[in-house]
Amino acid sequence: MINIKINKTLHGANGDMNLDVVFDIKEGDFVALSGKSGSGKTTLLRILAGLEESNAVISVGDTIWQDKNTNLAVQKRSIGFAFQDYALFDNMTIEKNLLFVANDKKLAEKLLNITELTELKERYPSRLSGGQKQRVSIARALMKRPKILLLDEPLSALDSTMRTKLQSEILTLHKEFQTTTIMVSHDPSEMYRLANRVIILENGKIINDGSPKKVLLKTKGSQKFSFEGELLEIKKVDVIFIAIVAIGQQLVEIVISQDEVKNLQVGDRVNVSTKAFHPIIN
Repeated sequence: MINIKINKTLHGANGDMNLDVVFDIKEGDFVALSGKSGSGKTTLLRILAGLEESNAVISVGDTIWQDKNTNLAVQKRSIGFAFQDYALFDNMTIEKNLLFVANDKKLAEKLLNITELTELKERYPSRLSGGQKQRVSIARALMKRPKILLLDEPLSALDSTMRTKLQSEILTLHKEFQTTTIMVSHDPSEMYRLANRVIILENGKIINDGSPKKVLLKTKGSQKFSFEGELLEIKKVDVIFIAIVAIGQQLVEIVISQDEVKNLQVGDRVNVSTKAFHPIIN
């Protein structure tokens, strides 16, 4: 069991905020951490890793990582990192980037094989695509077989096809190495696909914590479908009103009533739902 209790005052653009969280994680879990920007997600990861000071109590199994008397150094915490900026050594090949962390050629070969990078192992980072760099970053994070793998939106800069591919690889590595993974993400499909638990932060507090289905599915009562989006436009066509809503990467048109028009403004976050249940999937 991993026990986490963190208290730290954060100084953000909207003033001071207290990051105050208490939760436990079962070893081997895949936890998705989400919430609005500035809610404390990245700071929480940095505190776990020992990169940022705080009034925290952190224990992993029988080992105290941090309390009022103990504060293990970063290199003594069994943590693997993979962040958005990759942080690779430009003067080293892919293989040497991995071996720099731990001189274990057999493990490096295994990770390169899982991430389909074996044929590229002699290349330098400058000759890699964004998706390839991210695979190297994740593989390198696992070179010490960490107890905890921290992923801070590692796939946010990638296109949807590459994201899906790397999500599968991350899940494979998570299971293969039996690590506990904590990943910051804003993508509901990514969280649903990878995590067995989702924690939502808001203003430094946990406001929701549960299974992906419980936390992420937005249907209520007899609703069959429910999507959140942004209202882009309301237009009148003959005698009806049509709302244009952006849902993810898609734009949809929805017929609305005159009463609904009065309560809506362009820019609103809206929830689009239906009780009809006759889906067509092509």
